Amino acid sequence: MEKSQELAQMVLPRSVAKLLHHRLSSEFAGLDKSSTLLQLQPGQNESIKYKVFAGTWNVGGVAPPDDLDLKNWLDLDTTAGSCDIYVLGFQEIVPLNARNVLGPKKRSAAMKWNSLIADALNNTRRRRQGGGGGGGGGAMSGSREAAQSARHQDQDVFRRVTSKQMVGIFVSVWARSALRRHVRHLAVSCVRAGVLGLLGNKGAVTVRFVLQGTSFCFVCCHLSSGGDEGDVLLRNADAGSILSRTRFHGRGSTEAEASQELPLPKKILHHDRVVLLGDLNYRIAMDTTTLVRTRKWSMLLENDELLLELSKGRRFDGWHEGLVTFAPTYKYHRNSDKFYWCADGADRGRHRNSKQHRAPAWCDRILWRGDGMMQTRYESCGGYRLSDHRPVRAVFHAVCEVAK
Repeated sequence: MEKSQELAQMVLPRSVAKLLHHRLSSEFAGLDKSSTLLQLQPGQNESIKYKVFAGTWNVGGVAPPDDLDLKNWLDLDTTAGSCDIYVLGFQEIVPLNARNVLGPKKRSAAMKWNSLIADALNNTRRRRQGGGGGGGGGAMSGSREAAQSARHQDQDVFRRVTSKQMVGIFVSVWARSALRRHVRHLAVSCVRAGVLGLLGNKGAVTVRFVLQGTSFCFVCCHLSSGGDEGDVLLRNADAGSILSRTRFHGRGSTEAEASQELPLPKKILHHDRVVLLGDLNYRIAMDTTTLVRTRKWSMLLENDELLLELSKGRRFDGWHEGLVTFAPTYKYHRNSDKFYWCADGADRGRHRNSKQHRAPAWCDRILWRGDGMMQTRYESCGGYRLSDHRPVRAVFHAVCEVAK
């Protein structure tokens, strides 16, 4: 993936490293990275390690082109191989106008994104372009080999577990075919956090499931925007509302699951592994004019609102975030790597209260909590210029107890 020029210039000062140190210690004990099956201590249940991908992207209400390739964002072009589960969260898959916010759901955008995700995960675009094989002798032998190959490939095919849209917020969950039968007790909950808590232009779509014997919860958020003084309190209030109002009802998505005695968590924070991702919209808590002009991102990061919330143990007490070593993810000119920022004094004065005076910020973030998780990657993807945001991804190693 192409790296931004700003990233190469970013060196975190000691003050930032100290601020983030409390979030860098791994909670992941007893992990043997060379194998999937973990070494067991006497009395422990058997455990398996899975690779879990979480990604977030505010696409700014722009419809994706048919040839948009998501493989780079999904980290499928590396020698590390693909993950076992992919959870992708989007914001603004439709423009947030009155028709979309108040009117019926526009499903075509979600269908388009699901199609692009399937193409990337299963490489179906290349298969379609490659076409079928030829004919000739050895038909019987060839058919057996083809059948064996098809069975083997089917184990590596990714299946969509679920997807859910609330206005512009969209979540899509995918798992390997061989793993799909171990994903149980699926449930989805939506919380609206727009005007008076009634509109879905802001809020969260949350998906939970049990993998083997361990519960997972993924919260895709779009919090209140704004860079004025006091706007951070609105974002904190949105986050608190989402965490308190999200509830999961029922005992399972099938009769067999409903008949099981497994006690299922009903609240986000009651799950074993929780990932919160999205356009959290946290900005820089200072005058950024000089630092933006000189592109001193590390000094900006010292005043990042979300890092301050994490370090002071307020709204996000108990949550963790990987070290932010990438350039701001917002706000860019579309189809460009240039920030949407007026640096000249005359322009700055004219646009001070307009949308053009939006300083760069790390709006798009991924947090997590719970024992048995270790984050191995956390980065933005600078090669996607579809919207004014850059997509962000994280990869986790997650330990799951084997279901008995």
